[in-house]
Amino acid sequence: MPSSIPLRAARGQRAVIATVAARELREPAVPAAASAVLLGLSEWWEHRALAAGLSGSWLDVEWAVEAPRPVLSPVLAVPVIGTSEEVGRQYVESLPTVDRSQHGRHYTPPALAKELWAMTKRALGWKRPQALDGLLLDPACGAGALLLPALREHMGAASVVDPQLALAGLPNVIAGVDNDPGAAWLASVLLAAEALPVLARTERARRRPLPGLVQVGDGLAAVDQPVRAIVMNPPYGRTRLSPEERARFADSVYGHANLYGLFMAAGLDSLAANGVLATLTPTSFLAGRYFEPLRGRLAKQTALREIGFVSDRSGPFAGVLQETALATFTRSRGRRTTVRSLRAETTTVAVFAAPPSSEVAVVATPRTSAPWLLPRHSIDAEVAAVAQTLPLSLATSGWRTSTGPLVWNRRRSDLGSQPGAGRIPVLWAADIDGGVVHQDPARDQLRYLTTRGNDDRVMVLTEPAVLVQRTTAPEQTRRLVVARLDADTLAAWGGAVVVENHVNVLRPVPGTQPVVTARALVRLLASEPLDRVLRCLSGSVAVSAYELGSVPLPGPALLTEIDEADDEAATALIAAAYRAPQ
Repeated sequence: MPSSIPLRAARGQRAVIATVAARELREPAVPAAASAVLLGLSEWWEHRALAAGLSGSWLDVEWAVEAPRPVLSPVLAVPVIGTSEEVGRQYVESLPTVDRSQHGRHYTPPALAKELWAMTKRALGWKRPQALDGLLLDPACGAGALLLPALREHMGAASVVDPQLALAGLPNVIAGVDNDPGAAWLASVLLAAEALPVLARTERARRRPLPGLVQVGDGLAAVDQPVRAIVMNPPYGRTRLSPEERARFADSVYGHANLYGLFMAAGLDSLAANGVLATLTPTSFLAGRYFEPLRGRLAKQTALREIGFVSDRSGPFAGVLQETALATFTRSRGRRTTVRSLRAETTTVAVFAAPPSSEVAVVATPRTSAPWLLPRHSIDAEVAAVAQTLPLSLATSGWRTSTGPLVWNRRRSDLGSQPGAGRIPVLWAADIDGGVVHQDPARDQLRYLTTRGNDDRVMVLTEPAVLVQRTTAPEQTRRLVVARLDADTLAAWGGAVVVENHVNVLRPVPGTQPVVTARALVRLLASEPLDRVLRCLSGSVAVSAYELGSVPLPGPALLTEIDEADDEAATALIAAAYRAPQ
């Protein structure tokens, strides 16, 4: 990717043809089904140009748009109909499933694209529609869905005075990058199609081919000039970093790198002093350990202006076990963050209606690299606000959290149903359902592990602990499923157990006297307020050891009261501590 933005200056049609000829020698063709969609663009463009009142050469998309068409497979075109968004969806759905999965090519529903643009405008301080006052960049733009709402609004405002000037200035205010040549060309065509009515109002003698606004390149590459606003729905998933890349992102990555986190970090690097970063991503960056450095950068260099949680799990989100969030960050230091709930509803697999979002709460802007407490529902707003003020956490109260060491499918040959010499009972997540440790009959065929090697040192638990399920189902009423493995229960299991890795194990830090007792800790974690606090920390169905260690707890005096009270009084004390309705 060239180092400067705007990404492409206007150039003649001969240069475009020469570029295409050169690329044909070194680039593989776009897959067949996707090529068929791109070939269908010619007729789609002709209809759009005719509808705008144009004729002649303007009906030829390759003449009218200054963007090199990628090498296409020799296939027949398929009909392409509908809006620019619908054409973009058709292209994405035509890509091979493996390609979509490996490279994170996904479709952005129009309602979410519009909502993210509306949030971006609020973060920019716009009170009414207006022309862009600087560059808007999407570094992973795909078919350009996130740029379309902004382009339409910009053209409506900028073309009123001088249509030809508005068209010529487009590369200075709209730019996209994508590493898929087919998507980049498609996006340039779809964006150009939105400018056809303005082109038709331009004097014939002053008409020029429309600029290609999207370039093939690496969206993570650095840019030379700061960007006014960055919008993104970047690819998700872990990726390996080269030594050079790890050095570049050292202040934003811990352990495994996720592509979307890298895009957010690169966006921060590119943002102007008055800029806005607008993202559509999973919510794991709000709480996960791997994202702690990124949260620290975001908290230090920006303010979370607004965040909206997508509650819908249908359409593109069917089967997704983690929430999706739309967020805007500003360089200006705000003190409050607006939290919204976005209830997008699906009428087909990928077409979204856009009901109004609802405001959940206005909370203090996160200022830490620790997990961010953000309520998903208005009823949790006070619980989240109070939890932020509490003095302790599990990690600072004398307890350590780890994940059960047994990954059962790696030791399948060592598991059996009968006890015997060298065999230790296995404690499964199903064995702590209902808040009491028991042997679930469904796990009895894999109840005992034959130990070998250094298993006695690394696999076997011989001390009392508090156990918490690590993975829950989306439909479960509780995220925190907890049970106490006390000395008597442990003795009844033979004095030693092996804990499977879908269970978190909480134990006192060696050599310390915990501030909170096991009895009080179980009461807290089993309470409704703490379950709601965890949901404010994470939208995932997984309960990580790191997030458990970050759960806010009351001070020592109140913890002692919770330990010594009877069950009813302890419940009331916990509710009061988090100001949660009973």
